[in-house]
Amino acid sequence: MKAYRKLGLTFVVALASAFVAVWAYSTFFNEPQIVTVPQEQNMRYASLPSAPQGEAPDLTYAAENSVHAVVHVKVTSQQEAQYYRNPFYEWFYGDRYQQQMPPKVRQGSGSGVILSSDGYIVTNNHVIDNADDIQVVLNDNRQFNAKLVGTDPTTDIALLKIAGEDFPFLRFGNSDALKLGEWVLAVGNPFELTSTVTAGIVSAKSRNIGINRADMGIESFIQTDAAVNPGNSGGALVNMNGELVGINTAIASRTGSYTGYSFAVPVSIVEKVIDDLKEYGQVQRALLGVLIRDVDAKIAEEHNIDKIEGVFISEVNKNSAAEEAGIENEDVILNIDGVSVNSTAQLQEQVSKHRPGDVIKVLIKRDNKPKQFEVTLRNMHGDTEIIKASDNIFLGAKFEGLTENEKYRLRLGHGIKITDLGKGKLKDAGLKEGFIITDVNKEEVEAVNDFKRIINKAKGGVLIEGIYPNGEPAYFVFGVN
Repeated sequence: MKAYRKLGLTFVVALASAFVAVWAYSTFFNEPQIVTVPQEQNMRYASLPSAPQGEAPDLTYAAENSVHAVVHVKVTSQQEAQYYRNPFYEWFYGDRYQQQMPPKVRQGSGSGVILSSDGYIVTNNHVIDNADDIQVVLNDNRQFNAKLVGTDPTTDIALLKIAGEDFPFLRFGNSDALKLGEWVLAVGNPFELTSTVTAGIVSAKSRNIGINRADMGIESFIQTDAAVNPGNSGGALVNMNGELVGINTAIASRTGSYTGYSFAVPVSIVEKVIDDLKEYGQVQRALLGVLIRDVDAKIAEEHNIDKIEGVFISEVNKNSAAEEAGIENEDVILNIDGVSVNSTAQLQEQVSKHRPGDVIKVLIKRDNKPKQFEVTLRNMHGDTEIIKASDNIFLGAKFEGLTENEKYRLRLGHGIKITDLGKGKLKDAGLKEGFIITDVNKEEVEAVNDFKRIINKAKGGVLIEGIYPNGEPAYFVFGVN
């Protein structure tokens, strides 16, 4: 019996010793456990310093300062009556029978910004394009008939005027001084929800999204993440001081509604366009006369460019401002008047601030060495003259000369383009906006003055020949007194 007790005691002691040994090994010799750090613990990456913490910005001043100067623009346009053939009636009445479809009335809306106390309003060209009637509704619900002062399809900007005085208005800010990450407000009338304010930051500058299809279209947008929707077009983009820094114009979306990206024309472009429309009735577009591309790694390698910077000149146009100054093919433009340009959008923006006859300093790189030129900018006709809208109005239409790109694309050596068509003989004869007149009564038309001269000496009838922008030829005949 005693032997069994001794054996049991020995077993218990051995078991206890084994337990102690296992505990000691696991404590001092086994691998440590992996512990997850709680989310609330403040963690930092050495390569990504944390942003300074602070209160959310106060946007109330900017909102209150701008909302009263942003208006609702309502437009009405009437499509021309169309004719169609009815085979049933033609069986009885012959080919002379045609039925007329009733004209369609189209309504649209957008936004606008009052720029002065006497009622000048800026909006987008696409908001009022082809409008027969334009109404402006102020934030206090007053409504006015608006007069169209002028348009510039190349920047998608239009200028309106309403009668009256002491209107609230926005002052121009400095869009060039905007910084990435800076807070901005978008003010407009999305979905006809008047006086809507949204906030965001400047996401990018000098953005080209390829939305402007106008010949010589200029895109150098401010990109923001402020919510912009249909109806916001023509509205204000303002900074924290309540100053106008852009005109909201477009969104990038697969649905037609806001998905995170919106784009505004900077006031550095808008202000010059508005001044031109007020003074001359049309924009004075200054041209450098070069075909350009962004410098990328491929171009740098192909042309032995030591650094990816600037804008590459693929071709200098004949008799252009650039050729006259001494700029050559394969030069790289580094800056304009001391402002660096590293994309075609940035270069377009800088040149668009000028008029024909202005002299600018252009720093280029040739054979990887800097060289500076003074360039006297020219207009689309190749000279430095200012072109007034009244010079190009005849028979109820406005005209402009063809650019080198248009001539090349359509294989034309001459012609003038109808840019605006009102009541008159040309509209009655069936001509449309965009039609290019190449010949009148078998005489070539090089400029608007040629067209006027030929029409004025015509007796009896006029034969107009030309081509549409899609390449389709057409001719029209009408009588003159």
